[in-house]
Amino acid sequence: MSLSSALFSQALKTASTAASQSPFEESTQSLIRSSLADLTALNARIAGLSLFSPNETLEDISTRDLIYLTAPFATSELQSRVRVGQPADDIANTLSSNQGHLSKLVSSLEDYEIVPEAERALHTQSLQIIKDAASRRELKIKQFQQERDLRNKIQVIRKRRGQLPAEGVTESDLDLIASLLPKPSVNDEDEDEDSEWEDDLRETTLLLLRLCYAQAQSQLVSFGQQLEMLEKVVQFPPQPPRPPPEQDRRGKERSADESMWKLDSPSGPDGKGPILDAQNKPLRPFTLLPSGASDRARLAGQVFGPSHRLPTMTVDELLQIEQEQGKFISGGGPASENELTSSEQLDLDSQMDGTRDGAEKEETKRQKDEKWAQFTDANPRGAGNTMNRG
Repeated sequence: MSLSSALFSQALKTASTAASQSPFEESTQSLIRSSLADLTALNARIAGLSLFSPNETLEDISTRDLIYLTAPFATSELQSRVRVGQPADDIANTLSSNQGHLSKLVSSLEDYEIVPEAERALHTQSLQIIKDAASRRELKIKQFQQERDLRNKIQVIRKRRGQLPAEGVTESDLDLIASLLPKPSVNDEDEDEDSEWEDDLRETTLLLLRLCYAQAQSQLVSFGQQLEMLEKVVQFPPQPPRPPPEQDRRGKERSADESMWKLDSPSGPDGKGPILDAQNKPLRPFTLLPSGASDRARLAGQVFGPSHRLPTMTVDELLQIEQEQGKFISGGGPASENELTSSEQLDLDSQMDGTRDGAEKEETKRQKDEKWAQFTDANPRGAGNTMNRG
């Protein structure tokens, strides 16, 4: 195994370990930083060796070296998991760095013509410039179907070679990249691989690169939107809400009451002039409370009187009760508009030919369509409209 392959494998292994832990733990963040350091060294080594040259074509790149085109994608994925502080500048710097890595990946794959023109045209369309909601949903469905087809093709090849993960094990894109790295051998230079195996490895790597291209284009759009929002936040910081007239009036009355009780006010609390000078030294004798016991009892009785309502629950408890009573509306908005409906998702899942889940979804869709057909037969259009009949 070459040094670059060992470095890449170590970085991906560390990232896989971090993915199984809570991202809020300091130990997890330490693993992510260690993996990023290895990926930074790997990118520097790739650039130093001129592993990929603009003068080369795709046929000039060996099958073993193709996988290193995914290094910028892996770096962006790891940077997205780094816990960033609250300042907008730190978040913007991280997003800009991720944009740079993904743009490098997209540029390389387009220069080597790894991604077909049809896929490039599909993923370079922006959902934001499409005003029609139906057209945006159709474009999103096509992009989803294209990514799903690439994953299915990769799984078919890996299944043929016996490389599928164990049942119940969820494999991330970084784990998939790690599975395609060159395996250690006694002597890499004298290794004589089977031609069929190398053809499968090259085909799988090219499919993975096309999948990374599709995801990178989607993430670039998301990063651009986040940066645009951050720029608005920095340029227009949130202003405190202006109090309504009633609150403003009460605030003025409260200020007047407070100034009346200030010992250094010009009129003083009793209207006979200030009690303290600029150095807080008393100018004349004074009492904080009335000297009479009856007046003191009267003032003490006014504390927390009938008009003063003490809170009986916290704000969180009130919100919990309101939510249980169904007074909160959840969902909706642009995010819900772009999501697939249950019928569209069922239609997509039923198209997964050759899989057990696809067969079950297809049967569910068939039963749903059959029930709808029976309902429409029993209830013709307009049968329930009994108004305006002579």
